[in-house]
Formats: sequence, C-alpha cells, structure tokens
Amino acid sequence: MPRILIVDDDRDIVEAIEILLKNFNYETDRAYNRQDGEKKALEGNPDLIILDVMMEEPDDGIALSRDLRKKGFNKPIIMLTSLGKVTGFDYGKDDSLIPVDVFHEKPIAPDKLISTIKQLLQGR
Repeated sequence: MPRILIVDDDRDIVEAIEILLKNFNYETDRAYNRQDGEKKALEGNPDLIILDVMMEEPDDGIALSRDLRKKGFNKPIIMLTSLGKVTGFDYGKDDSLIPVDVFHEKPIAPDKLISTIKQLLQGR
C-alpha cells in the first residue's frame, strides 16, 4: 500500500486530504511544518509527498522541495497552493526553482488529486 506524506500547516486541510486518501487505501503520514516534513520525508521514505507552499514562512514548501531534491529524495512531490488566486499569476513546475512533479491550486477537487496521485505513482 503506497504511503503518502502530507505537509501543510493547515490542520483541516491535512485531515481532509488524509480522509480522502484513506478511502482509496493509501497509508498517510502528516507534518505541519518544514522541519518535520523534511525529517519524515527522509526518515520515512514515503512514496509521494503532498506539500503546501506557504507554512511558517511564505516559501517553506519551495525551500523544502529544493532541500529534499538536493538530499536525494526523487519520489513524486505534488505542490498545493492558493498563491495564484491571491496574486493573479499562474504558477507551475520549474525544475530549478520549484523541483516538484505537479503544481495544483487549492482548493483541488478530490477526484483530480486522486487522479494525479495515481498517475505519479504508476509513472515511478
């Protein structure tokens, strides 16, 4: 059973994603900040990470994705954010700046999130 790490400072979002994932038979782990997310990603070796951009610092998710890639974590990362709605800009994957596999705006429809997860896990 694939294990997914959810890293977000919003406990309600973490809980909602966790309930969804468990309904599709995914194991989950959670972290509410960059430091715990990094520790759980490197020690727990999840099959996929769902990562928020803004946590304690506005770029915590971006910094975490960079740090994980530099430390050899090569499994899929889905980045979720509401930045586009706030700024009016479209954000997306950029291997050098934001080294994630997929970039989605919050809120994300449950079926879209599950579809993305299945595609990324099958591609690995």
